[in-house]
Amino acid sequence: MRYAHIVGWGKSVPEKVVTNDDLAKTIETSDKWIRDMTGIGQRHVANDRETTAALSTNAAIEALDMASVTAAQLDLIIVATITPDFMFPSTAALVQDALGADNAGAYDLSAACAGFLYGLAQAADSIRAGTISTALVIGAERLSSIVDWKDRNTCVLFGDGAGAVVLKASPQPGGVLSTLLRADGSGGPALYLRQKDNEVLHMNGREVFRFATRVIDRSAREVMRRAGWTAEEVDVFVPHQANLRIIEAASKSLAIPMDKFFVNIESYGNTSAASIPIALCEAAACGRLKPNDRVVMVGFGGGLTWAAAAVQWQVTAKPQTRGQRVLSRVGYGAAAVRSRARRIFRRIEDGLMNGNGKPTSRK
Repeated sequence: MRYAHIVGWGKSVPEKVVTNDDLAKTIETSDKWIRDMTGIGQRHVANDRETTAALSTNAAIEALDMASVTAAQLDLIIVATITPDFMFPSTAALVQDALGADNAGAYDLSAACAGFLYGLAQAADSIRAGTISTALVIGAERLSSIVDWKDRNTCVLFGDGAGAVVLKASPQPGGVLSTLLRADGSGGPALYLRQKDNEVLHMNGREVFRFATRVIDRSAREVMRRAGWTAEEVDVFVPHQANLRIIEAASKSLAIPMDKFFVNIESYGNTSAASIPIALCEAAACGRLKPNDRVVMVGFGGGLTWAAAAVQWQVTAKPQTRGQRVLSRVGYGAAAVRSRARRIFRRIEDGLMNGNGKPTSRK
C-alpha cells in the first residue's frame, strides 16, 4: 500500500494589512459591523510585486524547507487559483521555473475556494496510484485585484495570500485517507466573475451562506464515514475561512463544539483557495495540529464547488538545518540564473529564424 502524507507546509501573505477601520475611511462601514457580520478584523492586500506566482513560490519554499524536500524531487506541482497572473502560462509553471523543479509537471486548477482540496485530492490519488511520489499543492489568490472596493458587501470579505503543502508517498498508514469533490453548476450565478476587462466579483451573499452551511455538514460527514471516523474521534476541523457565521452554523449542525474548529478568519479574511493551507500552517505552528491527529478539511465556493478531506496528521515535520537551507537558497538562485539563460538562448534562437519560422540559411 502507498499512502500520501503531508510532510511540509508553508504560507506567504502580503506585507500590507488593511484593517476594518481603514476600510471605514473609504466606504460606509465600521469595524463593529464587519466583525458582527463576518468575524473579520483585517486582511492582507498585495502590491504589484506580490504576484500570485511570487506568493505561491514563497509559500512553496517554506513548505519544501519544512519537508526537507528539494525542488528536484518534485514530480508534480498544482496551483489552485482563480486569480492567476496570466491565463497562460500557468502559475504552476512559473513556480516550477522559479524553484528549478525540472522533473515536475505543473498545472493550475480553478475550483474557487474549494480549489486547494481539489488539488490535494488529485495529488494524493496520483501518489496512491503510483504515478508520482512527491507533489507540491498550493492555494494562492490576489482577490484584491477582482473586488469592487466601493462595494461594502464584498470588499470587506476578501484578502490575499498563499499556502502550500508537500505530499509524499509512504508505506506508513495515514495521510490523506479520504476525499470528496462535488460541483453544481446551476448555482454559478450566486458567485461569479466574467472574463472581460474591468469586471469584478459578483456574489449573492445569502444564497452562498445557505449553500455553504448545507455542504459543510454533508461533505464532512461523508469523508468521515469513508475514513471510518466518527465526529467525536476528529481532533481538528479546518474549514474554508469564508465567514465566521458559516463556521458557527456548521458547528451546530454537526453537533461539534467550536473549540474543535480552527479559525483564523479574523486575521486574513476570505483568501479563497489559500484559506485552508494558511489555516493548516497556523494550526501546526500553534500546536493545534499534532502527530496522529485526525483532521477534517472542508472547502466551498464559486462554481458552485465544494470538497472535503480526512487526513491523519501522522508525520512529524523535519525542517532543514541551517546549512541545508543555505544550499536550498543557492539552488533557487541557480534556478533563476538558469531560467534567464534559457530565455536568452530562446531569443538568440528566434533571431536565427526568418519570418516563415524556418531556420535562417547559413552559407
